[in-house]
Amino acid sequence: MSGAAVGGDATAPSGTVRRPVILFLHNRYRVRGGEERVVEDLAWLVRERLGEDAEVLARDSGGVGRVDAAAGLLRGGLAPREVGDAVRRTGARIVHAHNLHPTLGWRALAAARAAGARVVLHLHNYRLVCAVGTCVNSRGEDCVRCHGRATWPGVALNCRGGRVEAVTYAAALAAQQRRLVGCADAIVVPSLAARARLVELGAPARVGDAEVLGHVVRRFASGPPERPAGGAPPRAIVASRLAREKGVDLAIAACARAGLPLTVCGDGPLAGELRAQAAALGADVVFTGRVDDAELDRLRRASTVALVPSRAQETFGLAALEAMAAGVPVVATRVGALAELEGDATLVGVEDVAALAEAAIAVSADPAAGRRALEAARRRAAPEVVAPRLAAVYAAVGG
Repeated sequence: MSGAAVGGDATAPSGTVRRPVILFLHNRYRVRGGEERVVEDLAWLVRERLGEDAEVLARDSGGVGRVDAAAGLLRGGLAPREVGDAVRRTGARIVHAHNLHPTLGWRALAAARAAGARVVLHLHNYRLVCAVGTCVNSRGEDCVRCHGRATWPGVALNCRGGRVEAVTYAAALAAQQRRLVGCADAIVVPSLAARARLVELGAPARVGDAEVLGHVVRRFASGPPERPAGGAPPRAIVASRLAREKGVDLAIAACARAGLPLTVCGDGPLAGELRAQAAALGADVVFTGRVDDAELDRLRRASTVALVPSRAQETFGLAALEAMAAGVPVVATRVGALAELEGDATLVGVEDVAALAEAAIAVSADPAAGRRALEAARRRAAPEVVAPRLAAVYAAVGG
């Protein structure tokens, strides 16, 4: 286990006044995902728009062995003194906590409060109750069998992929969820849908009053992608982890049906299966694997529509918002937080391949769709929109 603080200067020259500090806590996942991006973007927002300094105290699951990970889960965190020391060193008035499992836990929040900081708990997923955080069980089903402290269905379904790990998570979540929530001065979720699902899962009652704070997007295209004279041929894009809940197989089937070329960006457990599906259907699909931000932006701007065909109860839908911010219109499934894009994206039913194909063709043919998508993304996620909302959360807890 290792801790690292980055961003923000904890020292100030003699005779100057150090700006207030927001200390972000985050246990990085073994595979980088959207939550890491959100932590980075919020720290940037604090520095650039709120006039405060930001530091990130991060730990990395990739450097934690199974024994230490299990110990961290069952104890409610490891080395909480490091967090208290960071609060005192930086003078942090607020600790903004993100993923806390397995090494931070409720003890990190308690240490932050004992050192004089207020705590904002940011719930990006459903891991207060659900061991995998997505409400997608080992059978690939949307699942709410675990409820409140009754987390043992996750063991029966072997949702963590191993009996020992499943038992550890079930016991830890049952024991720690109330303590986590109890250590928070404010709770934040990324969407109304995320809050509703947490309530449905029987999360501690305070979660029902959580503030909704959508993600911020730092970069917006100056306009929708330019098309060559005569019109470029339509092309769809999917940027996603290649897992069943993301519905990439539905995008492949829809594009094969529509005769629409498709670019698939990302990697995951279904990569081989999805390649085989595309070959069997004779679909025109390019699989790029994981790409960096610059390449993803280039590929998006060579596309006429972005597909987000998720089966899961998404807590936000960052891929959809980032496509819109690039000026690429979106067709998404009406599920979870994606349903909150009604009016700004074209929504279809889950598993409805025919509707997905029809919508992809129609949106690709609409020359004004990209500009509308870009304008909607700015209304929802521009820094000047999100910064006052974040400031209001911090003001409410004081510190």
